[in-house]
Amino acid sequence: MNILDLAQIDLTGGFWQERQKVNRTATIPDVYEFCKKTGRIEAMKLQWQPGQENQPHIFWDSDVAKWMEGAAYSLKKHPDAKLRQQLEEIIDLIAAAQDKNGYFNSYYQTAEPRHRRFSNLMFNHELYCCGHLIEAAVAHYEATGDTKFLDVMKRYADHVDRRFGPEPGKCKGYPGHEELELALVKLYHATGEQRYLKLSEYFVRQRGQDPKYFIEEGKALGGRQGYETNNFFQLQYFQAHAPIEQQEEAVGHAVRALYYYSGAADVARELGDKKLAAACRRLWEDAVHRKMYVTGSPGSLYTGEAFASAYELPNAEAYAETCATIALIFFSWRMFQIDRDSRYVDVMERALYNGMLSGVSLDGKKFFYVNPMSSEPGKTLSNGAHHIPRSEWFGCSCCPPNVVRTVAEVGQYFYASEERNLWVNLFNTNEAEVEVAGTKVKIAQQTDYPWNGTVNFTVSPVKKARFALRLRRPDWCADTQIKVNGKAVKPELEKGYLVLDRTWQTGDAVEYVMAMPVELVYANPLVQEDCGRATIQRGPLVYCIEEADNGNKIDQFVVTAEMRFTPCQVKGLPKYIVGLKTSAQRLTAPAKDAPLYTTKHPEYQTVPLIAIPYYAWTNREFGAMAVWIRTR
Repeated sequence: MNILDLAQIDLTGGFWQERQKVNRTATIPDVYEFCKKTGRIEAMKLQWQPGQENQPHIFWDSDVAKWMEGAAYSLKKHPDAKLRQQLEEIIDLIAAAQDKNGYFNSYYQTAEPRHRRFSNLMFNHELYCCGHLIEAAVAHYEATGDTKFLDVMKRYADHVDRRFGPEPGKCKGYPGHEELELALVKLYHATGEQRYLKLSEYFVRQRGQDPKYFIEEGKALGGRQGYETNNFFQLQYFQAHAPIEQQEEAVGHAVRALYYYSGAADVARELGDKKLAAACRRLWEDAVHRKMYVTGSPGSLYTGEAFASAYELPNAEAYAETCATIALIFFSWRMFQIDRDSRYVDVMERALYNGMLSGVSLDGKKFFYVNPMSSEPGKTLSNGAHHIPRSEWFGCSCCPPNVVRTVAEVGQYFYASEERNLWVNLFNTNEAEVEVAGTKVKIAQQTDYPWNGTVNFTVSPVKKARFALRLRRPDWCADTQIKVNGKAVKPELEKGYLVLDRTWQTGDAVEYVMAMPVELVYANPLVQEDCGRATIQRGPLVYCIEEADNGNKIDQFVVTAEMRFTPCQVKGLPKYIVGLKTSAQRLTAPAKDAPLYTTKHPEYQTVPLIAIPYYAWTNREFGAMAVWIRTR
């Protein structure tokens, strides 16, 4: 399957062009400045000495690397001399600091003696940082054609390859925090070097084998306190309890897990390994259909940032980390490439528009690490946590640079091609050039999606060519209408795609109309916290209600399926954001002297209700918010 290089697509307007502009002009510069002022970039000079302040941290390199990857993707479409210089300066720091054997890690090269390298794989993130740096190097190479950074990271990958593997004398370990697995497959694609794919396969398959490496490593380090009894340190937390083909459900730290599954899916696709692909499919099903929030975010537990049991999806105490949502996007994208099924892209879209974008403010300068389904400022949760406004930065700041790279690279997900098939996955005004049926095809979209369900395509092959244009019918859409050159057609539906198989010529027009009503969505009854509740959805967007529009005590609203919503502008939000207004029932406020309990039936009054897209919450004052609303 051919996936778009970002050079092949221009987002020429609409929703994602606006988000990329904010990313380019606000988020990328701000994240760079915070990486600089917090010492993350300075650490790469290897000048820190014991006793000094601001000691490098075990995963600082990964934060910088994700920013570098996003910066490179941005430069590919929007040249910027200042940004290019900042990126090149960091590359020069890494190249100068790299050991002769290829090793680079700003923490271990300054804060630890040399003999401790790769001695604590379970916790200390060396291989994780290596993976993110490899991804950044591949992105830089693709954006500039310059192999300088790629060569640096090839030397590091070669060093890892000499240290790890099934061969006698090599370490039988694997990353504590997975990510290197998928990065090595990217390096394989960039270089054509088979050994990188082989190394990725080793890390994927070795994990969970007996004897359990992390247990042996712990013994070598003198044992880890609480290792066997503390849930945070059990092997399931690291997905190291069994080989992946034997794993039945998504468990442990959600980001680790989903990066691991992404790497496994890459290996399964490259090798045509059906058993490994089946394991990935099983894990995706469990993560999505039993452990994912309606916003596309996985990982509900504060403890360990982890998956909970099936259907355990608390609202106020939802963890739903921004990075976990991004990792699910990566995993779903890879599963689409294996199965060519729209259900994976449906989840990607849900995560992109809701759980991921919630992680960054509309102005691109503040972030959420945790993305709850309800919030009541000042209220302490049962786990001792409490909700806070968006932050400019975090001590553990993996999420901001992850948003940077995800928004910058979103264009690659729009189309895919193979032989006589062209898949259309996402919708936004754009112009792209792909190769299908042996010829180059220019395809363009004009749309106001996600605010409107109409998409107009222009399909222009260089010469007449027969191929199937496969238009995704989203899972939220029950009715579609399609016209080709003004004539209505009714194509077959295959794996969630409406198939227009015909001979195309320059200028062919396709009008694709997806019905986009406002609907109430209900959770599976096994999700206890959402029984008797519903959320509002229109197209790919999940809506919520906020105190800023509806006053406090928002948990006292009641919605019903008979309600009718109308689009509206929302005070304090940009004009392009479409809110929804209706009349709803609300519990009548009790008298001050009302008893704690009564046999009298509650009374309701009819009041206005305004809902906004979930991703836009807390961009005004910080107040109460709810995704799930009482219904009857």
